[in-house]
Amino acid sequence: MDQTTLNIIVVGLSFALYFGIAIWAKAGSTAEFYAAGRGVNPVVNGMATAADWMSAASFISMAGLIAFVGYNNSSYLMGWTGGYVLLAMLLAPYLRKFGKYTVPEFVGDRFYSNTARVVAVIALITMSVTYVIGQMAGAGVAFSRFLEVDNTTGLLIASAVVFVYAVLGGMKGITYTQVAQYCVLIIAYTIPAIFISLQLTGKFLPQIGLFSEHTASGQYLLVTLDGLLNDLGFNRYTTGSSLWLMALFTLSLMIGTAGLPHVIIRFFTVPRVADARWSAGWALVFIALLYLTAPAVGAMARLNIMTTMWPQGAQGEAVAIEDLPDWFETWRVTGLLGVEDKNGDGKIQYYNEKSEAMQALAAERGWQGNELVTFNQDILVLANPEIAGLPGWVIALIAAGGIAAALSTAAGLLLAISSAISHDLIKSTINPGISEKGELLAARISMAVAIVVATYLGLNPPGFAAQVVALAFGLAAASLFPTLMMGIFSRRMNSAGATAGMLVGLISTTLYLFLYLGWFFVPGTNMLSADQYLFGIPPTHFGPIGALLNFGAAYLVSSMTAEPPQEIQDLVESVRVPRGAGAATGH
Repeated sequence: MDQTTLNIIVVGLSFALYFGIAIWAKAGSTAEFYAAGRGVNPVVNGMATAADWMSAASFISMAGLIAFVGYNNSSYLMGWTGGYVLLAMLLAPYLRKFGKYTVPEFVGDRFYSNTARVVAVIALITMSVTYVIGQMAGAGVAFSRFLEVDNTTGLLIASAVVFVYAVLGGMKGITYTQVAQYCVLIIAYTIPAIFISLQLTGKFLPQIGLFSEHTASGQYLLVTLDGLLNDLGFNRYTTGSSLWLMALFTLSLMIGTAGLPHVIIRFFTVPRVADARWSAGWALVFIALLYLTAPAVGAMARLNIMTTMWPQGAQGEAVAIEDLPDWFETWRVTGLLGVEDKNGDGKIQYYNEKSEAMQALAAERGWQGNELVTFNQDILVLANPEIAGLPGWVIALIAAGGIAAALSTAAGLLLAISSAISHDLIKSTINPGISEKGELLAARISMAVAIVVATYLGLNPPGFAAQVVALAFGLAAASLFPTLMMGIFSRRMNSAGATAGMLVGLISTTLYLFLYLGWFFVPGTNMLSADQYLFGIPPTHFGPIGALLNFGAAYLVSSMTAEPPQEIQDLVESVRVPRGAGAATGH
């Protein structure tokens, strides 16, 4: 059986499973559509949360970013994992105790203002649409390679699949579909990693193999990789650069994670507050299975690519294009990997053009520049089994896993968008008298429209999947996270302060992203260069700055306006303090 047929069979079976679950768990009420009837088991919800959160950025793109940058991009691991702990400890239990369906509903009721609710909806939609672009882009990459179609066709297929099971099942269908998707993606991620670790180090566990001796060289794997990169004029894999920017980016991802509405609403699906805490704990366990594997996947993939492209090191001869392995040509067809033979010698010259030592070597040998022209970092995990020469069934499995990762998060984001529109705009603001049946129809129509918009924007993403997601996290960090924190822990914060803070955080961060990234105006272009960043802060790192502006504006406006009504202050106290706490402490 050829590889394409095997891919289609494995991916097709996974789709059949998702569709079957969606039909079985079809939402029949708004409670089931928004919160799965609040009857999800904590272990099941933890697994679904892990799938919802570990998007295409985690599965497809994160290891690629780590592979091509090294230590600096460990910020993705630290920020996303630390942010989830922040969410579990500071927000999830309190929001579940509040007992609402959506994040904007909490904001509207806590700050007794439809204006605050609408601003929260705008912030949610802005962040979620940006986030879902990354998922659609990742799904398009996976489909284009493994079903051998172009990227646009792959994106349209992914959209159609999400449309069927998300629009039909709502939160109830999505929850159980995400459980199946988690099983698919974690098996698909770990099995190739185990195979490659055995190949390179003889160690079964990739986490141990990462710090073990490389079988071929007799040196530690990371030492070997550092040496290869150094020979080609690149920075060592284990060397970091700006600790200030790493810390800022890690913080952006942390507080951005804690403000993600599609993850927060998962905690509304469990029966009790205690179940929300248990869900968070189980989700962290399920997430750790992939995140502890990702550094090894990135490092080992980079080593395999280096030895494939330049098997004899910088001083030896590069590999002839005609001798490249099959995986290279297979991925070239997708347009996500490309080579230009600039000096016409039939070989790939792969080196750092900015290195003085390599410039001298290039001049001596007549090289005309780095000829590995394009290597889309999103393909690394998907191409990993082929690079390592693993069996066909492993390649098919990782195809299903990559698609599952993208679709699971896309569905959660689209549900957050549709819930905000149908429940918080239509039901709570525009037409309070709408029937439950009408609201359910509005939710499904909203999701369908969101899928169309996300698909269109996914055709021109502003970067790799993880980079696009980082922009979304910055928006969440600047807009929703401060508002939720103040809503839970500050009795004094009023509606005027919260609204002003959200607007300042959202507008400042959005303007910074659009001004310095430029993709809103001209997709794929930069309007300003990196040396013109404000205080050297890249767009993906701006979230904490926006959050500080949010907090500052909120407290300034709140201090100049009237206190919240007493019943709102009592509500805040009741959400934050456990029942019986006064009796237990004698107060």
